[in-house]
Amino acid sequence: MQASRMSNRSLAVATLSTIVEWYDFTLYLYLATLLSRTFFGGGAAGLGEALAGFAVAYAMRPLGAIVFGHIGDRHGRRLTMLLSMGMMTAAMLATALLPTHAQAGPAAGWMLLALRCLMAFSVGGEYTGVVAYLMEGASARRRGFVTSLASAASEVGALLAAGIAALTVASLDNVALENWGWRIPFFVGAAMAGLILLARSTMEESPDFLRQEAEGSVPSHPLRQSLRSHRLPILRGFAISALGSITYYVGITYVPSFLTGTGAMAEGAALWLSTIAALAVILVTPVTGLLADRIGRRPVLLALSLFGAALPIPMFLLMGQGHGAALMGAVLLACLGGGVSAVGAVTTAEQFPGEGRLTGLALGATTATALFGGLTPWLAHLLIERTGWTLIPGAMIALVALCVLPVLLALPETAPGRRLAA
Repeated sequence: MQASRMSNRSLAVATLSTIVEWYDFTLYLYLATLLSRTFFGGGAAGLGEALAGFAVAYAMRPLGAIVFGHIGDRHGRRLTMLLSMGMMTAAMLATALLPTHAQAGPAAGWMLLALRCLMAFSVGGEYTGVVAYLMEGASARRRGFVTSLASAASEVGALLAAGIAALTVASLDNVALENWGWRIPFFVGAAMAGLILLARSTMEESPDFLRQEAEGSVPSHPLRQSLRSHRLPILRGFAISALGSITYYVGITYVPSFLTGTGAMAEGAALWLSTIAALAVILVTPVTGLLADRIGRRPVLLALSLFGAALPIPMFLLMGQGHGAALMGAVLLACLGGGVSAVGAVTTAEQFPGEGRLTGLALGATTATALFGGLTPWLAHLLIERTGWTLIPGAMIALVALCVLPVLLALPETAPGRRLAA
């Protein structure tokens, strides 16, 4: 691709808009124990239902990614990002207005699940659309850095989620939290989504999609084309995103539930620890993107995969000891997850040509996120409950890292200027 013809303003709006997506989904996990009491009656069973609801809703994410991917590949990246953000705004506002278990009984949990499914469907087209938009608008030699900013901004959303959740929990007693206090973070999210939706309405179209229109190469059947011509890139994207998803969702967002569920930390302290971990991710993400531009995607991913195999079990052992040790373990795992997300975003997008890129990402990257992001926090909780072995989350991350390593060893280098050296 040629140098970007996209304004810095459009790139900035696209980058910042990932804040809302990750604010909502990490907020749900950070507040899982509170929401389990509010919507599912509390206790270990209630927490299990809350995490299972997260997993079930995430199954809608690939479907949303395919639908929005088709729109983005046929009608432009800008339209798909406007539609997905509009749906996210409505879903978050409706969540903040839900009745609780005390008011509506079991129906409250079902209504929450329905809105989580709607949110997951809309988010399906969000991150892949933004990653493709940034990669297509960035200059060739800065793709890794610019695309990594979407991961950094998403972690700003996670930071806001952790900070606002921690502040809400610290400011109110349990009765107020369960009656009305839990609504505050969701109202904040709905307001942010509405503002970003307005900002997105001023964005330009992706230069790559404009090229496709000019050349008459816009795919008429993106799904069929991807399944026929891009099977290997889809599998590579699946593997990279599997590692990125489990390191993020188990190694970062599941941590507060792990710490409170195992008794290592109180709810408020665990949320503040997650805030510090989110700051670490924001710092490491652009550095990883710059490194991927300088030395290539493949060596950075290989190094992170090796760390993913070696670090998680010792880090969960540290976190089980609470306080200072927990902080060290959480920060190191957060840096691992942030690093994989940063380089994984641009690498998966570069596996595909512009024609059908969003659909290819939907089939590979988003499907992996649904399985290894949506299911794994619930699975980790369930396995700890059944076995009593608190290091299972670390073992899950290590196993996925080892399985992905052979794919990364065979991965072609996609960084411009590094391909011939690969």
